Amino acid sequence: MRNTQLPTPLPVQQFARCIDDTARPAGYIGDWPEAGRVYPVRVLPHVRTGQKHVHVLGFYAERPYGAFAAHRFEEVATLWMN
Repeated sequence: MRNTQLPTPLPVQQFARCIDDTARPAGYIGDWPEAGRVYPVRVLPHVRTGQKHVHVLGFYAERPYGAFAAHRFEEVATLWMN
């Protein structure tokens, strides 16, 4: 019998429009969003701070990057999948 239950992610796909593509860090290696484009995303809280971070699905970035600040995006749609 299993005593530990892990959280199950909701079956949703989120989409967000990039509204701020400025301030790309120097030496950043990877994909960077363009203002005005809509991307499939996943919004997760930061492990230490709890602030929302946006992960653009399909983007490549070298560590320590990989997520963007929530103020750079506006939510467009949430699609519930069955």
